Amino acid sequence: MDQNQMNQMGGIIAGFFGVILLFVLAFTAFWVFIYWRILKKAGLEGPLALLILVPGIGYIIVLCILAFSEWKVVPAPQQVYGYPPPPPTYPTAPPTQL
Repeated sequence: MDQNQMNQMGGIIAGFFGVILLFVLAFTAFWVFIYWRILKKAGLEGPLALLILVPGIGYIIVLCILAFSEWKVVPAPQQVYGYPPPPPTYPTAPPTQL
């Protein structure tokens, strides 16, 4: 390989690393946003989602906070959905003739 080919390969590799870095940053920002929303809906502070940025253990910390904290949300009203209750007795079927 001559010097020109090595420079081109170095540029290609640097470009790939730049694209990969861009995807990793977008992916991390997406998950911080998602956990921020989940924490806010659970009645906790949104900035706790920034713990995800701690390498290795950040996700585990946030998941433990979500799992073991008391969710300060208003419970849904107890409504019965579905079919109405069956009648007390079913009518008998008419006799069939063969």
